[in-house]
Amino acid sequence: MKLLRLAPETTKFPFMRFRRVSYPFSALLSILSVTLFLTLGVNFGIDFSGGTLIELRAKSGVADLAQLRAEAHALNLGDVEVQGFGQPSDVTFRFGVQHGPLGEAAEQQAAVSRVRAALGDAYEIRRIEVVGPRVSNELVQSGTLGVVVAIVAVLCYLWFRFEWQFAVAAIIATMHDLLLTVGFFSLTRLEFNTTSIAAILTIVGYSLNETVVVLDRIREMMRKYRRMPTDELIDMSINAVLPRTIMTATTVILALLSLVIFGGQVIRSFSLAMLFGVFVCTYSAVFICSPMLIYLGLRNETVGADPGAGKLASESA
Repeated sequence: MKLLRLAPETTKFPFMRFRRVSYPFSALLSILSVTLFLTLGVNFGIDFSGGTLIELRAKSGVADLAQLRAEAHALNLGDVEVQGFGQPSDVTFRFGVQHGPLGEAAEQQAAVSRVRAALGDAYEIRRIEVVGPRVSNELVQSGTLGVVVAIVAVLCYLWFRFEWQFAVAAIIATMHDLLLTVGFFSLTRLEFNTTSIAAILTIVGYSLNETVVVLDRIREMMRKYRRMPTDELIDMSINAVLPRTIMTATTVILALLSLVIFGGQVIRSFSLAMLFGVFVCTYSAVFICSPMLIYLGLRNETVGADPGAGKLASESA
């Protein structure tokens, strides 16, 4: 079992010494993320922007992406995205909402018919998805509402479960993780679709899980060692859960790497966002959430004592 340990059982790393570096660094990244979102936005997929996705499979066994792009340009469909995924024979063919005298629905169907006529001999059409602008707007609203409600519900629970300083620290850490994830989507231009909403909700859950584990250990230590300085106590608490934190993050990262490499194009945005989110959530639980307790004025005496805490406190003193 010792071979499987990724961190020593007992460490004394002074995490709180780095809070004067981690906070300016995270503030800079957060400002950069907001700037990227306001200037570049995110690359909305057809789920949100509207359009048509056609999944093709080459009958010859290997898809010729260059030829497909040339044929797509000749069809005069506007911006067309041709990408390979999964097997060498699999291709996704995407184009935006078509406008014309026949109306959006009829124009979209006419565009699909032109694609069928142009590619039907060489490619098998396996799946067609059409999303109109009205549906896409509803998805944007529903997705945003789902994320906000999930965050508010969980954070309300934290507010009642812990002292208010813990809840505020968890809120700040979670918002930090969300801002950096949105900045990641803006910077990488990954397609933002419904699976991306699932990734954001999963990142929120993972962030809160990591945060609560650290906060719960800090509160436990504060009940035991009531005369220890707060920064030293937080360092001791983080070091106590460090093996568990590293093992959890490593296990999730290995699973996500498998999805990134073998999962294909369909879930690539989900996998990459989650992979980025695991790193950010682990970092924020240690270097953002925990030091925030010091800035919020949390002291040992503000945390309720356990029976026998006085004896433990005197022993530690």
